[in-house]
Parts: sequence; structure tokens; C-alpha cells
Amino acid sequence: MDISEISSFFATRRTVRHYDEHGIPDDILSHILATTRTIPSAGALESWDAVIIRDEGVKEALYDASFSQEHILSAPVILVVCANYIRSMSRFAEEGIMYAIEEATIAATYMMLAAHSTGISSCWTGSFDPVEVRETLLLPEHVRPIVLLTLGYASAIPSACERMDTSEHFHTDYWNV
Repeated sequence: MDISEISSFFATRRTVRHYDEHGIPDDILSHILATTRTIPSAGALESWDAVIIRDEGVKEALYDASFSQEHILSAPVILVVCANYIRSMSRFAEEGIMYAIEEATIAATYMMLAAHSTGISSCWTGSFDPVEVRETLLLPEHVRPIVLLTLGYASAIPSACERMDTSEHFHTDYWNV
């Protein structure tokens, strides 16, 4: 893949909150999940996990936990990506909490981009009650939900939203005020 292809790939990814009725074939979902085998991992401890949600009853509970965000109900698949603190804390103590959160976000990003590569759309959903999600999914105390990643075929692709110029984000050697 050359620079123009990768630039086009990133430029065409959109956050999609409206999905059609088609499910995601198992082989495509497997491909999306398999991309996580290559994510960076502090100490190779792989301190993240994900719960694959297809059950309508569980989706309804996550809809409630996510403050009634409609795309939670309409997505054929939701990946609840979690930080598993106990793995990273076994080597890195309290610092392991941050590493687990970082790895969960990297895993979710890889899955989101892998989905895009297959024509599956996604929405990174970070607004939810983590206690309610933990209780719904029976997560252990050392596992924190980080993102609800909805996946599905878009019923419509939204246009790109306005973004800050990248130069607004970068500073050289020191913070430029």
C-alpha cells in the first residue's frame, strides 16, 4: 500500500450510527478480531479483552447503560473492549492500569480500522455508565469497559466533519503557547 492509498483509506473512514438490517458474516468478524494479534503490548501481557455482543436483550441493556444512544440497538454487533488490569499490574503495579487502558484503546482502533477495510462501518462509543456495563456483562472487578464499538453495514455514509488543522496538535521540542 502506498502513501496515497493509506491516506485515502484513513480519509474515507467515518463514524456511522445508522446501520442496515444485514448481519456481519462470521468470517469477516473473525478477520476483524484477528487483527488484534499484532497490537503493541506492554511486556507482551495483552492486558485487554472484548465481549462480542449479538444478543438483542444484552443490546437493550447496553442501550440503557449508554444513555439511550440509538446506534447501540441497531448495530448487528457490539464489541465491548475492556482493560484487564490484573494482567499488566502483575508486572507493572499501578502503572499497569494505564497500560491496560492504552492496550484496550489500541485493540479497539485496530478492530475499527480492520472493519473499515472490509466495508463494515463502526462507531466508537465512549459515553456510557461503566458500572452498569460491568454489571450487565458480569465483568470481574479488575476489568473495566473502555469502549462500546458498534459494527455494521452503513445505511448511509455521513460526510466528513470539520477538523482542526493538524498543526494545531503538534509542538516541537517544547509546548508552543
